[in-house]
Amino acid sequence: MHPLDNVIWNALTTVDARFAESHGSARRFPHEVTALGAFSGPAEPGFASLAELLPANGVVALFLAEPAEAPAEFEVVRAIPLLQMLHDDRRLGLAAQNYVELAESDVPEMMALAELTKPGPFGKRTRELGTYLGIRREARLVAMAGERLRLPGYTEVSAVCTHPEHTGNGYAAALIGALVGKIQDRGESAMLHTAADNVRAIALYERLGFKQRAMLHLLVVRKNGGASKAGNPLQR
Repeated sequence: MHPLDNVIWNALTTVDARFAESHGSARRFPHEVTALGAFSGPAEPGFASLAELLPANGVVALFLAEPAEAPAEFEVVRAIPLLQMLHDDRRLGLAAQNYVELAESDVPEMMALAELTKPGPFGKRTRELGTYLGIRREARLVAMAGERLRLPGYTEVSAVCTHPEHTGNGYAAALIGALVGKIQDRGESAMLHTAADNVRAIALYERLGFKQRAMLHLLVVRKNGGASKAGNPLQR
Protein backbone atom coordinates (compact mmCIF):
# COMPACT_ATOMS: atom_id res chain seq x y z
CA MET A 1 0.00 0.00 0.00
CA HIS A 2 1.26 3.47 -0.89
CA PRO A 3 1.56 5.74 2.18
CA LEU A 4 -0.86 8.23 0.62
CA ASP A 5 -3.57 5.56 0.33
CA ASN A 6 -4.26 5.98 4.07
CA VAL A 7 -2.76 9.40 4.40
CA ILE A 8 -4.39 10.57 7.65
CA TRP A 9 -3.50 7.37 9.53
CA ASN A 10 0.07 7.46 8.24
CA ALA A 11 0.43 11.10 9.29
CA LEU A 12 -0.96 10.38 12.76
CA THR A 13 1.46 7.47 13.24
CA THR A 14 4.58 9.33 12.03
CA VAL A 15 5.28 13.07 11.75
CA ASP A 16 1.95 14.16 13.27
CA ALA A 17 1.90 11.45 15.97
CA ARG A 18 2.27 14.07 18.71
CA PHE A 19 -1.30 15.17 17.97
CA ALA A 20 -2.86 11.69 17.88
CA GLU A 21 -5.77 10.68 20.08
CA SER A 22 -6.14 6.90 19.77
CA HIS A 23 -8.41 4.00 20.62
CA GLY A 24 -8.05 0.56 19.05
CA SER A 25 -7.91 0.90 15.27
CA ALA A 26 -8.99 4.57 15.18
CA ARG A 27 -6.98 7.76 15.54
CA ARG A 28 -7.93 11.41 15.27
CA PHE A 29 -6.54 14.89 15.75
CA PRO A 30 -7.81 16.97 18.69
CA HIS A 31 -10.88 18.84 17.47
CA GLU A 32 -9.18 22.22 18.06
CA VAL A 33 -6.49 21.18 15.55
CA THR A 34 -8.63 19.66 12.79
CA ALA A 35 -11.61 17.34 12.41
CA LEU A 36 -9.58 14.67 10.58
CA GLY A 37 -9.35 11.07 11.75
CA ALA A 38 -8.59 7.64 10.30
CA PHE A 39 -8.78 3.86 10.65
CA SER A 40 -5.81 1.50 10.49
CA GLY A 41 -7.75 -1.06 8.47
CA PRO A 42 -11.32 -2.07 7.59
CA ALA A 43 -14.16 0.33 8.34
CA GLU A 44 -16.25 -1.95 10.58
CA PRO A 45 -13.73 -2.32 13.44
CA GLY A 46 -12.61 1.24 12.77
CA PHE A 47 -16.07 2.63 13.48
CA ALA A 48 -16.28 0.53 16.66
CA SER A 49 -13.02 2.09 17.87
CA LEU A 50 -14.13 5.54 16.75
CA ALA A 51 -17.32 5.22 18.80
CA GLU A 52 -15.15 4.80 21.91
CA LEU A 53 -12.83 7.64 20.93
CA LEU A 54 -15.42 10.35 20.17
CA PRO A 55 -17.56 12.16 22.74
CA ALA A 56 -21.29 12.52 22.15
CA ASN A 57 -21.86 14.77 19.12
CA GLY A 58 -18.15 14.60 18.29
CA VAL A 59 -17.41 15.01 14.58
CA VAL A 60 -14.66 13.42 12.51
CA ALA A 61 -13.78 13.61 8.81
CA LEU A 62 -12.42 10.41 7.24
CA PHE A 63 -10.61 9.90 3.92
CA LEU A 64 -11.62 6.39 2.85
CA ALA A 65 -10.34 4.29 -0.04
CA GLU A 66 -13.87 2.97 -0.67
CA PRO A 67 -17.33 4.30 0.23
CA ALA A 68 -18.56 2.97 3.57
CA GLU A 69 -21.84 3.10 5.45
CA ALA A 70 -21.66 4.49 8.96
CA PRO A 71 -23.24 2.32 11.68
CA ALA A 72 -26.34 3.41 13.57
CA GLU A 73 -24.47 5.26 16.33
CA PHE A 74 -23.23 7.80 13.78
CA GLU A 75 -24.99 10.45 11.73
CA VAL A 76 -23.54 11.16 8.27
CA VAL A 77 -22.85 14.89 7.94
CA ARG A 78 -21.25 14.79 4.49
CA ALA A 79 -20.15 12.16 1.97
CA ILE A 80 -18.47 13.14 -1.32
CA PRO A 81 -15.75 11.90 -3.71
CA LEU A 82 -12.39 13.43 -2.80
CA LEU A 83 -9.59 13.85 -5.31
CA GLN A 84 -6.02 13.37 -4.07
CA MET A 85 -3.38 15.19 -6.13
CA LEU A 86 0.42 14.84 -6.02
CA HIS A 87 2.88 17.45 -7.26
CA ASP A 88 5.24 16.48 -10.06
CA ASP A 89 8.19 18.10 -8.18
CA ARG A 90 9.01 20.64 -10.86
CA ARG A 91 10.19 24.03 -9.64
CA LEU A 92 7.55 26.73 -10.06
CA GLY A 93 8.50 30.14 -11.40
CA LEU A 94 5.60 32.35 -10.32
CA ALA A 95 5.19 36.10 -10.07
CA ALA A 96 6.27 37.23 -6.62
CA GLN A 97 3.66 38.32 -4.09
CA ASN A 98 4.40 39.88 -0.73
CA TYR A 99 3.33 37.21 1.72
CA VAL A 100 3.89 36.84 5.45
CA GLU A 101 4.21 33.80 7.68
CA LEU A 102 1.15 33.70 9.90
CA ALA A 103 1.56 33.53 13.67
CA GLU A 104 -0.64 32.69 16.64
CA SER A 105 -1.77 36.32 16.81
CA ASP A 106 -3.24 35.90 13.31
CA VAL A 107 -5.50 32.96 14.27
CA PRO A 108 -8.73 35.02 14.70
CA GLU A 109 -8.34 36.44 11.18
CA MET A 110 -7.41 33.02 9.80
CA MET A 111 -10.51 31.46 11.29
CA ALA A 112 -12.70 34.27 10.00
CA LEU A 113 -11.32 33.84 6.48
CA ALA A 114 -11.83 30.06 6.68
CA GLU A 115 -15.38 30.53 7.92
CA LEU A 116 -16.11 32.84 4.99
CA THR A 117 -14.54 30.71 2.25
CA LYS A 118 -15.04 27.14 3.59
CA PRO A 119 -11.74 25.52 2.49
CA GLY A 120 -12.31 22.55 4.81
CA PRO A 121 -11.81 21.74 8.51
CA PHE A 122 -10.00 24.61 10.23
CA GLY A 123 -9.72 25.07 13.97
CA LYS A 124 -8.08 27.28 16.56
CA ARG A 125 -4.92 25.14 16.54
CA THR A 126 -4.72 24.19 12.85
CA ARG A 127 -1.82 26.59 12.40
CA GLU A 128 0.29 24.30 14.65
CA LEU A 129 0.39 21.64 11.91
CA GLY A 130 2.94 23.49 9.75
CA THR A 131 3.78 26.71 7.97
CA TYR A 132 0.86 28.99 7.09
CA LEU A 133 1.36 31.90 4.73
CA GLY A 134 -0.91 34.86 4.13
CA ILE A 135 -1.29 37.92 1.96
CA ARG A 136 -2.45 41.20 3.47
CA ARG A 137 -3.92 44.19 1.72
CA GLU A 138 -4.40 47.36 3.78
CA ALA A 139 -3.44 45.31 6.86
CA ARG A 140 -6.33 42.88 6.23
CA LEU A 141 -5.75 39.14 5.68
CA VAL A 142 -7.21 38.44 2.24
CA ALA A 143 -5.62 35.08 1.30
CA MET A 144 -3.88 32.18 2.99
CA ALA A 145 -2.63 28.64 2.51
CA GLY A 146 -0.66 26.26 4.69
CA GLU A 147 0.61 22.80 5.54
CA ARG A 148 -1.68 20.25 7.18
CA LEU A 149 -0.98 16.50 7.02
CA ARG A 150 2.67 15.50 7.19
CA LEU A 151 4.23 12.06 6.82
CA PRO A 152 7.70 10.92 5.74
CA GLY A 153 8.41 12.30 2.27
CA TYR A 154 5.11 14.19 1.87
CA THR A 155 3.39 17.35 3.09
CA GLU A 156 -0.18 18.35 2.31
CA VAL A 157 -1.02 21.86 1.08
CA SER A 158 -4.31 22.90 2.64
CA ALA A 159 -6.60 25.80 3.64
CA VAL A 160 -6.12 27.51 0.28
CA CYS A 161 -8.54 30.41 0.35
CA THR A 162 -8.98 33.96 -0.91
CA HIS A 163 -11.49 36.56 0.23
CA PRO A 164 -14.20 36.91 -2.46
CA GLU A 165 -13.37 40.60 -2.88
CA HIS A 166 -9.76 39.76 -3.80
CA THR A 167 -10.02 36.83 -6.22
CA GLY A 168 -8.36 37.02 -9.64
CA ASN A 169 -5.10 38.49 -8.37
CA GLY A 170 -3.05 35.27 -8.37
CA TYR A 171 -2.85 35.10 -4.59
CA ALA A 172 -3.73 31.40 -4.29
CA ALA A 173 -1.21 30.41 -6.96
CA ALA A 174 1.51 32.49 -5.32
CA LEU A 175 0.92 31.01 -1.87
CA ILE A 176 0.76 27.44 -3.20
CA GLY A 177 3.97 28.05 -5.15
CA ALA A 178 5.74 29.37 -2.06
CA LEU A 179 4.62 26.39 0.01
CA VAL A 180 5.60 23.87 -2.68
CA GLY A 181 9.06 25.46 -2.79
CA LYS A 182 9.45 25.16 0.99
CA ILE A 183 8.30 21.52 0.86
CA GLN A 184 10.74 20.75 -1.97
CA ASP A 185 13.57 22.39 -0.03
CA ARG A 186 13.00 19.77 2.69
CA GLY A 187 13.31 16.99 0.10
CA GLU A 188 9.59 16.20 0.24
CA SER A 189 6.74 16.13 -2.28
CA ALA A 190 3.62 18.28 -2.01
CA MET A 191 0.14 16.79 -2.21
CA LEU A 192 -3.38 18.06 -1.61
CA HIS A 193 -7.03 17.05 -1.52
CA THR A 194 -10.05 18.70 -3.09
CA ALA A 195 -13.68 17.89 -3.76
CA ALA A 196 -13.88 15.95 -7.02
CA ASP A 197 -16.42 18.41 -8.46
CA ASN A 198 -14.33 21.52 -7.67
CA VAL A 199 -13.44 22.01 -11.33
CA ARG A 200 -12.00 25.49 -10.93
CA ALA A 201 -9.64 24.50 -8.12
CA ILE A 202 -8.53 21.33 -9.92
CA ALA A 203 -7.67 23.35 -13.03
CA LEU A 204 -5.53 25.71 -10.92
CA TYR A 205 -3.75 22.85 -9.19
CA GLU A 206 -3.01 21.14 -12.50
CA ARG A 207 -1.52 24.37 -13.89
CA LEU A 208 0.74 24.42 -10.82
CA GLY A 209 2.05 20.90 -11.43
CA PHE A 210 -0.32 18.72 -9.39
CA LYS A 211 -1.43 15.45 -10.99
CA GLN A 212 -4.49 13.42 -10.10
CA ARG A 213 -3.29 10.44 -8.04
CA ALA A 214 -6.32 8.75 -6.48
CA MET A 215 -10.03 9.14 -5.89
CA LEU A 216 -10.82 8.85 -2.19
CA HIS A 217 -14.09 9.26 -0.36
CA LEU A 218 -14.67 11.95 2.25
CA LEU A 219 -17.03 10.78 4.96
CA VAL A 220 -17.87 13.19 7.78
CA VAL A 221 -19.73 11.61 10.68
CA ARG A 222 -21.09 12.78 14.00
CA LYS A 223 -21.45 10.43 16.98
CA ASN A 224 -25.06 10.52 18.10
CA GLY A 225 -25.72 12.28 21.40
CA GLY A 226 -28.19 14.48 23.20
CA ALA A 227 -26.47 17.87 23.05
CA SER A 228 -27.22 20.64 20.56
CA LYS A 229 -25.95 20.19 17.00
CA ALA A 230 -25.89 23.92 16.19
CA GLY A 231 -23.03 25.40 14.20
CA ASN A 232 -20.70 24.13 11.51
CA PRO A 233 -18.65 21.18 12.89
CA LEU A 234 -16.03 21.49 10.16
CA GLN A 235 -15.16 25.08 11.11
CA ARG A 236 -14.46 24.41 14.78
